[in-house]
Amino acid sequence: MREISLDRLRTLVVIADHGSFADAARQLNLAPPTISLHVAELEARVGAPLLTRTRGQVRPTPVGQTLLARARRLLADADQALDEVRRQVEGLTGRVRLGASTGAIAHLLPQALQALRVDHPGIDVQVQVLTSQASLARLREGTLDIGLVALPQVASKGVRLTPWRRDPIMAYLPADWQPPARITPAWLAGRALILNDSTTQLSRVTSEWFAGAGLYPEPRIELNFNDAIKSLVAAGYGATLLPLEGQVQAQDPRIVQRPLRPGLWRQLGIASRDAEIERATGHVLEALGRLCQ
Repeated sequence: MREISLDRLRTLVVIADHGSFADAARQLNLAPPTISLHVAELEARVGAPLLTRTRGQVRPTPVGQTLLARARRLLADADQALDEVRRQVEGLTGRVRLGASTGAIAHLLPQALQALRVDHPGIDVQVQVLTSQASLARLREGTLDIGLVALPQVASKGVRLTPWRRDPIMAYLPADWQPPARITPAWLAGRALILNDSTTQLSRVTSEWFAGAGLYPEPRIELNFNDAIKSLVAAGYGATLLPLEGQVQAQDPRIVQRPLRPGLWRQLGIASRDAEIERATGHVLEALGRLCQ
């Protein structure tokens, strides 16, 4: 059984609005026989007359009134759907799924989101807390649009990696430790440590920093939530190594921050699908690109 065509319903609505087959034909830029055919097909489909002609005026029958009410709603919904799709294609609206670490979400992403809200208020960025590996996996699956990931990463088919930021890694220490002006692996290795867990790139570069001095310290605890780590540092539980992200934030007076010797850096990249991207995703990538150091 054939479904009712929206074109046929639109013809019925225009006839009812103008009260004339001829006027409807001119409005829709269709030949009069085509207008009559549309009505005949609808009447055959519903099994009842939809229009009557009285003194040259075309009016809907009771059955026609019922169908017209539904038709107007269906046509309005269809027009709205097409308008929403058009706005998304043009980049005026859209949903972008973005994965990042808690540190990037807290200290880097807000600047990009604020600029995006001003320039493209119709774009909805759905942020998810994900590790770099999880972001890359989700990109390959097609369930994520952008990932902020620690570099280096192994390139994989279908995923594009673009270097983004290079932020210094600093030592965060309890203030009462009275640390030197610069922190070396030898000075830090003999003290209590709170480090990122072994699944992260930060853990890898931290281990390499100590290993360069022939040191392999064991942390008191491993976490993957930078704000929680800083809270433990403030409590005097230990020291940590974390990237300096974004603008310098107000520091807890119980924590002191020191540069490292030798220096250490955390590199971030932007991962996206290696295919034609929607305009909304492109706008988010542009906003993130403006935060590049």
